Formats: sequence, C-alpha cells, structure tokens
Amino acid sequence: MTPSNLLGIGLYTPAEAERLIQVPAHKISRWLKGHSVKGKHYEPLWRPQVDLGDDHVYLGFRDLMEMRTAHAFMERGVSAIALRRAVAEAARLVDDERPLSTTKFKTDGRDIFLEIVREDGGTQLVDIFRKQYAFQKLIEQSLTDVDFDGIAPGRWWPASRAKGIVVDPARSFGQPIDEESSVPTAALAAAARAEGSVEAAARAWRVKPSVVRRAADFEMALLQRAA
Repeated sequence: MTPSNLLGIGLYTPAEAERLIQVPAHKISRWLKGHSVKGKHYEPLWRPQVDLGDDHVYLGFRDLMEMRTAHAFMERGVSAIALRRAVAEAARLVDDERPLSTTKFKTDGRDIFLEIVREDGGTQLVDIFRKQYAFQKLIEQSLTDVDFDGIAPGRWWPASRAKGIVVDPARSFGQPIDEESSVPTAALAAAARAEGSVEAAARAWRVKPSVVRRAADFEMALLQRAA
C-alpha cells in the first residue's frame, strides 16, 4: 500500500489514534496485531485497513471508529473473547469487516451480544443487560457526532459539530482539520505558538483568528485529556 492508496482511508499510528480516541496505544497494537498469553495465541480482533508492509500497526479511519466502540465495550466489562465473537457474528450479519462502527450494529448490536450470552451460558455480560437499553446507549455514545456514508462512518466531529473540527479520511489523510479552512488543527496550533499570538498565526495562514483559536483550543483539550 502506497500513500496514494490511502486517500479516503486515513492513516494513524497507534500513538496518533490514542491521542484522538483515548485508547492506550499498546492496547490498540495488541488488539490489531494479535498477541500471546501463557502460550496461547489470540488473533487480531479484525484486520486493519492499512498495511504498509513494515510489520508495524496502522489504522485507517474505519479502524479508528471501530476501536472507539470496541474499547467502550471492554471498559464496561465485556471480555476480549466475547467481543471477538461479537465482531465475527456481526461481520457475518452486516457483511462488513468492521461491523461495530456501522449503523446496522448501532441498531442490532444489543441483540447480537444477547445471543452470545445465550449460547455460552456465561454470566459475565448479564449485568450489562439488567438495565433496559443500557447497551444501546453505549453503542450510540460511541458513535456520537459521526456522519455516515450508507451504513459506514464517513466523518467524525471529535469536539462536536458546533466546534467545526472534523476528522475526514478524504482530507489530510484523516488528521483533524478545521472544517472551514481545511487546515490541520495541529498546524494552526503550532503556528499560534510559533508566532506568539492567534492573530499573527491567522495572518500567516490567511484564516480568521477564530479558526486558529478553536484549533488551538481543540489541540489543548487533547493534551489535557491525555495528561
């Protein structure tokens, strides 16, 4: 896969993904590359979109959105084994390798997990379902501020649509950009630091000061969340 093939797909290292979705990079690598525990090998949760042929893990935009949902489930106590089964079953039903981030899973995901509980007879997931609609809400929250192209996610507004910052795999390889100017937020924030003021950075990039300000605020919020 070459850079020209990445247009419309996006490109993120695990560290870059962690910065955006707050999932530890080592977990992302383990879940997407596979790992071994006490001699037992666990396959990747799904096959990443991006393979640059250098044995490193990379994510595409769809992987990024899928990882948000997968992590939300695990944070609520869903085991990797149960999640792997759910991904496999949902992929079959939805006909998509990354089903957790689709509108179809948003609708039917709870039923898929309930079916898994019935099949294995375990109790690990039971507490999740004792509160009506708890699982649907979890799915909806993980897909908040996502624009869909058909059933698949197309764009993500990581700070809400009102903030004007978008992650779009068709623009700047999926890096966060100011929607109005298409300039990466990291570049605008760096310019504000280098120039010493929002106004000077705005002149340098030929954008409104408000564009630089919201980009700098967004980048600062990412740093604070990671701290």
